[in-house]
Amino acid sequence: MTTWMLLDYGEVISLPQPVGAVTAMADLAGRDPADFHDRYWRHRDPYDRGQASHLYWSNVLGRELAAGDPLLAELDAADVASWSHLDPAGLDMLGKLAGSHRLALLSNAPESLAAAIDDAPWAEVFAHRFYSCRLGLAKPDAAIFEKVLHRLGADPGEVTFFDDRDVNVRAAAALGITAVLYRP
Repeated sequence: MTTWMLLDYGEVISLPQPVGAVTAMADLAGRDPADFHDRYWRHRDPYDRGQASHLYWSNVLGRELAAGDPLLAELDAADVASWSHLDPAGLDMLGKLAGSHRLALLSNAPESLAAAIDDAPWAEVFAHRFYSCRLGLAKPDAAIFEKVLHRLGADPGEVTFFDDRDVNVRAAAALGITAVLYRP
C-alpha cells in the first residue's frame, strides 16, 4: 500500500525550462549559445551533486571564476528563474495528493534551486524535500532512492514515485518502488 508519494520537481511540478533560457544565460555570459548549451548540460551532474557554483560556472564558461564574482549571482539567478515556471497540472496534482497521501520531493538540483524551492509557499505540502546537492547523490543512482527510503522510514512498496525521465523511473522500479513516468 502506498504511504508516500515521492515527486520529482523538474517537468513534474515545474514546466520545462523555456527554450530561450539557456540562450539568455549565454548572452549574459557573453558566450556562444550552442557551446554554452552543450557545456551547461555536460557539466551539470557534479553541480546537481553539490559542486560549488563558481566551479560549475567556470566549467560552463571555460574560464576560472572567483567565488565572489558578480556574474555568478546573475547566472545562478537566471538558472533558478529558468526552472521556476510552475506547471498548473503539477500544482493541481499536488493539491489532490496532499489531501490523501504523505508527500516528499526528490529532485536533482543545485543548492541555489533547492533553496528557492524550500522558500516557495507551495513546497510546504511536502513533509520531506530531498535534493541531490544535499545528498551528494543523483538520480538515477540506486543509492539516492535507498537513502530516501531510509529517511522516510519506508519500504519500497510503500512509495509511489513520479518522474518525467524514463531512466529515473526504471531505477526506482528496480528497487521495488512503484514508479510512474509522468506526462501531464
